[in-house]
Amino acid sequence: MSEINTVILSPEQEKKVVMAIQKAELNTSGEIRIHIETSCTSDVYNRCMDMFSKLEMYKTQQRNGVLIYVAFQSKSFAIYGDKGINEVVKNNFWESTKNTIQTHFERGDYQKGLIDGVAEIGKQLKQFFPISDDDKNELSDTISRTE
Repeated sequence: MSEINTVILSPEQEKKVVMAIQKAELNTSGEIRIHIETSCTSDVYNRCMDMFSKLEMYKTQQRNGVLIYVAFQSKSFAIYGDKGINEVVKNNFWESTKNTIQTHFERGDYQKGLIDGVAEIGKQLKQFFPISDDDKNELSDTISRTE
């Protein structure tokens, strides 16, 4: 088992975070993913955008994918929303979500930070990208990692 798995999320905690993603996606056509790395040696937002691309999260019909990127040892994270989201939301759209996540991360509660952040993203995406009858899960809900 890697250090990331044991330090940030236990297997049971990870299951709960994935369940939170699945629950959030029940109300929106938006797609939410989480990527965890040990550290980030570049600008965290640029790294988040890079991982968004590497994970091919732009491959959604409405371009409404969201990535929460976490660099554990660097104590940094970023949220990136795809083009379809950024075309319809205000500039400060992600601020409350970032604040929610950061509050829990500062306390060392990564599970709660991710679950609450995912729930907040789901609520916000529902406003602009409500679920449709023919919606399908376009991206994996599993947490990805770079060791």
